[in-house]
Amino acid sequence: MMIFLSLIGGFIILTLGAEAMVRGASALALRLGITPLVIGLTIVAGGTSAPELAVSVKSALAGNSGIALGNVIGSNIANIGLILAITALIRPITVQSQMVKRDIPIMIAVSILLWVVLIDGELSHFDGALLFGLLIAYLVFSYIDSKKQNTEVEIDNSPQAPWLSILLIVGGIALLVGGGILFVDGAVDLARTFGISEVIIGLTIVAVGTSMPEFVTSVLAALKGQSDIAIGNIVGSNIFNILGILGITVLISPISSAGFQSLDFIVMLALAAILLPFAYTGLRLGRREGAVMLAGYIAYISYLVSQVTI
Repeated sequence: MMIFLSLIGGFIILTLGAEAMVRGASALALRLGITPLVIGLTIVAGGTSAPELAVSVKSALAGNSGIALGNVIGSNIANIGLILAITALIRPITVQSQMVKRDIPIMIAVSILLWVVLIDGELSHFDGALLFGLLIAYLVFSYIDSKKQNTEVEIDNSPQAPWLSILLIVGGIALLVGGGILFVDGAVDLARTFGISEVIIGLTIVAVGTSMPEFVTSVLAALKGQSDIAIGNIVGSNIFNILGILGITVLISPISSAGFQSLDFIVMLALAAILLPFAYTGLRLGRREGAVMLAGYIAYISYLVSQVTI
């Protein structure tokens, strides 16, 4: 009974947190003259990735490398194959040219980088420093580039005060972290009841659980017509997950890739790569693209489930 209360309660808290953060981030972007796309790629993406950080650090310190690494790989797969796919199925997403020219290629590059640094079978403190350093460089570059190219963005004249926008963002992130951890704890307990391995739990249950903030945030943003935040949240979260979540996690405690298959990295990279031509075509992610990505995700999960039942 407690397991299902954790799942339901976690989802409700996630929904409230996502709603607060989208409202606060949208208003703050206009007030500061920063585009919603950059806000989605940075503040919103970092906020929705907070549960991944909490779960990965907690798992690494407990010696559960399978959950710590599987959480990030599985979340990146779920963000595109499940969350962005469903969001596009609900409402087609408009894509800015900057996303195609810069941010999606960066997401693909860091996905390749993760595979490369894991060739030796583990992520060391040095790898963590490299990943986290690249995240800082990406954030600084995104901010400077935004201020250079978007001086025409008008300051918002809405009555909402800046402090209220910041309060909504901080409060929303806090709810996302709390709701994400509550949801994940319930999901992990449910999975362990059936004797599922840590790697599979990390790639599926935990990954989807920690990706619930991205799901709720992107769907709400798309329904509000804020496509920049909807897709920026997903692409930015995938970049954050690899550079930030894994970077911080392995700076605290190195983790191993034992138990993972090449297929896990191939699927993560393939979904990141396929997003580029999908977004480039008409600068729009429609229902057809969403259906293809979702089909790929279902096929991958079906394979993992078959591994459990064999």
